[in-house]
Amino acid sequence: MLVQLAIIGLIVAMLPLSVVWVSDDPDKYRKLVWVTLFLTFDLIMFGAFTRLTDSGLGCPDWPGCYGQADPVRAHADISAAEAAMPTGPVTVIKAWIEMIHRYLAMAIGVLIIALLVSAWRKWWKSGRKETRFAPVFVTMLLAFICLQGAFGAWTVTMKLQPIIVTIHLLLGMGLLGLLAWLGARQTDHPPVMRAAAALRLPAMLALALLTIQIALGGWVSSNYAALACQDFPLCQGMLLPPMDFQHGFALWRDLGMTVGGEYLPFAALTAIHWVHRIFAFAVIALVAWVALKALKMDGLRKTARWLAILIAFQFATGVFTVFLDFPLALAVIHNGGAALLVLLLTMLNYKIRLAGKA
Repeated sequence: MLVQLAIIGLIVAMLPLSVVWVSDDPDKYRKLVWVTLFLTFDLIMFGAFTRLTDSGLGCPDWPGCYGQADPVRAHADISAAEAAMPTGPVTVIKAWIEMIHRYLAMAIGVLIIALLVSAWRKWWKSGRKETRFAPVFVTMLLAFICLQGAFGAWTVTMKLQPIIVTIHLLLGMGLLGLLAWLGARQTDHPPVMRAAAALRLPAMLALALLTIQIALGGWVSSNYAALACQDFPLCQGMLLPPMDFQHGFALWRDLGMTVGGEYLPFAALTAIHWVHRIFAFAVIALVAWVALKALKMDGLRKTARWLAILIAFQFATGVFTVFLDFPLALAVIHNGGAALLVLLLTMLNYKIRLAGKA
């Protein structure tokens, strides 16, 4: 089964590798970095779709599906589980969603291995002088995606334990940010005015706050707390609704349960949702301030403009997700918006480091 899964991952990776190989871009390495980043963004979006459609346990074992490399061969077991529990976590559709998510993750692993091989080859060929090919960073990427794969496995084997699911999401966003940084190193940028150095600390703080907000959003999603507040800006008609922070933010517990093994009270779900909502205002304020400051600086305007547009869009999708009772498409787009914010803030931080340099 492991060999079959490896072959599937390699086959899926062959399409983007072929696109890079036949492209007219003379810098194939740079092209491969950006293609890998694009597919990582797709993986995050599809991972959100997997989670939001309750497909995380569509195949309740790992890495295969009922011991098989694909749902076709596991069809009898999947059908039996679906017949026994029609509204349960295992259905034919959910099994395919989960396995496609795994295939895409394996393909990205293959692409990162290809990046590593290419980086080592180009670095040695340049006499170890071309820092943009230094293989240490790509080696770290490979270790990072292996860790991400481990948490993907634990997500299944530990039955969607919220802390594991949330860390899995954060690692995916971290991988996207690292690839964005690597992509920025391969790209020529216009000169950035020296005054932009003053934004270094605020931009780093904005990225840190965004990371915390993504963790809170993952905690909302993994605990199914998105509908705990169905109005805005109030929650349940109140500024401060009844909330249970102790149970809501106890990290090591099973899905839907307290640490003591009892059902999680609704007040705990309210606390989870409310904290994510309130913290969003701090993130929006700081990111918008950084974007407006960067708009006045040469070399940062384009990134800052998109950042300002996206933070407004992200706020709107969050609000409409509440008003429209959490529609699937909008929830997936909201996850994608968070990923794009990571990408843009990473690029902005990279460019600010270039302040004053030719």
